[in-house]
Amino acid sequence: MPKFRRTVIISDGIKGHYHQSLGVAEWMERLSGTTLDPAIVSIPPLTLFDRVFKLKLLVRGLEVHGGSFSREWLKSMGVRYNKYEEGTTLFISAGSKAAPFCMTLAKATHNKCAVLMTPSVLGTKSFDYAIVPKHDKPDLRQGNVITTLGAPNHIYEPTLKDIASHYFAGRDFRGHKVIAVLIGGSDANYKINSRWVREILMPLQSVKDAKFLITTSRRTGESVENTVEEIFSGNPSLEHMFLFSRTPNQNSITAILGAATHVLVTEDSVSMVSEAVTAGFRVGLIRVPRTTGQIKHMLGFGARRFDDMFEEFSQRGLIHDFGPEFYYPKFLESYEQRHGQDFNEAKRAADWILHHS
Repeated sequence: MPKFRRTVIISDGIKGHYHQSLGVAEWMERLSGTTLDPAIVSIPPLTLFDRVFKLKLLVRGLEVHGGSFSREWLKSMGVRYNKYEEGTTLFISAGSKAAPFCMTLAKATHNKCAVLMTPSVLGTKSFDYAIVPKHDKPDLRQGNVITTLGAPNHIYEPTLKDIASHYFAGRDFRGHKVIAVLIGGSDANYKINSRWVREILMPLQSVKDAKFLITTSRRTGESVENTVEEIFSGNPSLEHMFLFSRTPNQNSITAILGAATHVLVTEDSVSMVSEAVTAGFRVGLIRVPRTTGQIKHMLGFGARRFDDMFEEFSQRGLIHDFGPEFYYPKFLESYEQRHGQDFNEAKRAADWILHHS
């Protein structure tokens, strides 16, 4: 039986990071049968001085010094720490900005901490539990590391249909294929622009007896979103379009996954691919143009580091990789595309923490 009586999620304000932490926290409750009273602590606004000096230069000192140093650091950042009882709390974070707060709160209060992903500068050694994707190639000799295929997340398949019924109340999808299209955006590794989005979306216009649920993400950008809207404007098959730039506080992906029969996801979003696979879908993976920087890719960095992950997803029957020349008809001809496997990395990570606590 775990000794934790509560979990505290340290949030940097990025939904994808929060959903990773939330997924692990919720599964710890489900598996332990204990109400862990999950709470959220948002990191304070960071000045340029904070980001450069306190989060980068001082962060190494946080690793080697004890609770008193951590308490002083937290005070300097304006974060309260004296409300957490010793030995009862697990702090959880995802992302580099939240990681120092997660670690120092644990040190300051003599509790435990878990980090998801590999925080830059700080690394994973100073955390009690590190939940790291395989594509980060962590050092497993540390003993505090578990690797995941893709990103753990908050998707809980048994509740999805109820969420969809509530979200899409009054709409009847029976007799139709419901195709969810999840679109990411450009970053250091990938380049999504209006021309390319037009190329991948226009062929979907010819799909018969289908309903479309489309969502963009934080990185998509308004110009690409405008193109998406233009393509489906007036199309009677469009049931729902969520454009992130216009309603950033809305979160409809759980409802979309609860209503869908097929899911197409652009490869740049590991989070959305992972969420769709966790929801039980055999995901149609849409390959995305990669940025220049061939040396980086040849050395196995950049987008190349995700290729092994997608290959394993594919080998396990969890995704269908369309490759460079995507062709939808065969993937969409069946009534639905589901993998029928028990796949949930947040559950597996939570079980690992409980067994090592």
